[in-house]
Amino acid sequence: MFSKTDKELEEMGAQITTREIQQQPDLWKEAYDNFVGNQDQVNNFLDEIISNFPDKKIRVIFTGAGTSAYVGDTLRPYLNKVGDTSHFNFETIPTTDIVSAPLDNLRADDPTILVSFARSGNSPESVATVELAEKIIKNLYQITITCAPEGHLAKKAKNEDGNLLLLQPAGSNDKGFAMTGSFSCMTLTAALIFDQSVADKKPWIDAIVKMGQEVVSRESEIQAIADLDYDRIAYLGTGSLSGLTREAQLKVLELTAGQLTTIFDSSMGFRHGPKSYVNGKTVVFDFLSNDKYSRQYDVDILEEIKGDEICKKVIGVGTSADNNFSGDNFLIQAGLPDLPELYQALPDVMFAQTFALLSSIKVGNTPDTPSASGTVNRVVKGVTIHDYE
Repeated sequence: MFSKTDKELEEMGAQITTREIQQQPDLWKEAYDNFVGNQDQVNNFLDEIISNFPDKKIRVIFTGAGTSAYVGDTLRPYLNKVGDTSHFNFETIPTTDIVSAPLDNLRADDPTILVSFARSGNSPESVATVELAEKIIKNLYQITITCAPEGHLAKKAKNEDGNLLLLQPAGSNDKGFAMTGSFSCMTLTAALIFDQSVADKKPWIDAIVKMGQEVVSRESEIQAIADLDYDRIAYLGTGSLSGLTREAQLKVLELTAGQLTTIFDSSMGFRHGPKSYVNGKTVVFDFLSNDKYSRQYDVDILEEIKGDEICKKVIGVGTSADNNFSGDNFLIQAGLPDLPELYQALPDVMFAQTFALLSSIKVGNTPDTPSASGTVNRVVKGVTIHDYE
């Protein structure tokens, strides 16, 4: 797909999605440069909030709908380990949960930073979540991370004190149905905001750029997996890579319009019932952690499923380490063995996006417009937001 001409891809209904997956390494460089340019503003914003509440922890709520919600799922485990937990409590709550049950999720007396992730910034739930938070929370601050400067959330943030707007690279405002570069750029930007682990993250950015480029260059290996006889896909992982599994499986569901079924879970959790999903037409992927302790559990479940001999294919995805799965792997050679899992998630998700793209073509779908019925839309429609008193 990546080597086809635009005309060839257009005829397949896949030109937009293919190029948007392919361009992500360049977008990551741009997102990093943008963050460096805004770093003083970001630091001053957070420092002021901390100084306003020296004796209280501040809730940081990562929110969004669908893929934008899964950004928070990917961020939270890692930030709970390396973020400033002396001042912040990191949480991820989808906008869909906040809108439908605001008082289950928002607390009036807790100082809160609402971090809104949005590709377009026009989803009804995203807009309503901000309005509810402003109505309910007494001390509310906002960080708006979005890809569309003309979107509702971006326009609103631009004119408000206490609302830090961080626009993503223009190319990340995906025109295709599925979110690809928007997901990875928003994840990277939020990681850079709250990650305290090292001051200079440039070597990590350089590494993931090379890793993403390698995924593109090894498309034929991913195609070989897509050529197998399967109709079920499972994604597993640990920590932030467990959070990533939900986004990985969603790409398959979206781009194949549900013609292939999917499941996601943690490496440890899969045994507790969900493993019943596995049969002879299932492909199981596990995103391998670079943490030596956590990786043991990833490899254990892969070895167990391999030993069961009831699965079409079991594959480890990640970076090579001392403890590798004995079966089939897609190990990214450009990777750093100690790359934190949150950054590993970006080239990993490119692998998952590519597999979803190839699966879509395999089942005869058009990735750029996968919902032939039109009942699922790029920006959600038909949502009634009820008045909240």
